[in-house]
Amino acid sequence: MAVSGLIMLAYLVAHVAGNLKVFFGPDEFNGYGHWLRVMGAPVLHHGWGLWTARIVLLAAVLAHAVSAYQLSRRDIRARPTRYAHRRKGASYATRTMRWGGIILGLFIVWHVLDLTTGTVHSGGFEEGRPYQNVIDTFSTWYGNVVYIVAMLAVGLHVRHGFWSAAQTLGVGNARRERALRLTANALALALTAGFIAVPVGVMTGVVN
Repeated sequence: MAVSGLIMLAYLVAHVAGNLKVFFGPDEFNGYGHWLRVMGAPVLHHGWGLWTARIVLLAAVLAHAVSAYQLSRRDIRARPTRYAHRRKGASYATRTMRWGGIILGLFIVWHVLDLTTGTVHSGGFEEGRPYQNVIDTFSTWYGNVVYIVAMLAVGLHVRHGFWSAAQTLGVGNARRERALRLTANALALALTAGFIAVPVGVMTGVVN
């Protein structure tokens, strides 16, 4: 759970950095989309670098989902009867990790069908023109709602998941707890704000 989560976190950091290139105009953003397809060239064939990254990410998502299911079953077996009162100090993010994971799993499917394959894309999907595709998606109210809700779920998931992963991997201790929590909060806030900035940019006309 911890290792697969950190792999996905590294992807999110790279992904938000790439997404923010949309504010530098269509040439910059479309050029970034092209680079993803020739990544690793000339050592790798066209598209191989991108597909390698996709396979690693898919493996991490599946490992994370399987681990979540296994841990959930262990929780239920360990205590089939719920606590009469919730534990003090349990954050909203902690209590919603499972539902947040389900929301994000569904969002990933929608996101791929929207901006990778174009299957559910709201406009005329154009291969090789990600800038225009992004504008199409965030020119619809439902595209904005789905994306923003999912990114809020990402923030909550990262906030709790980063700190939890540190504990699992033996990095956390009483002396470092404050620093780890601050890092988790900063990461969650930066990722959420960075991702949400794109639809807000389209809605306000900054990206057009």
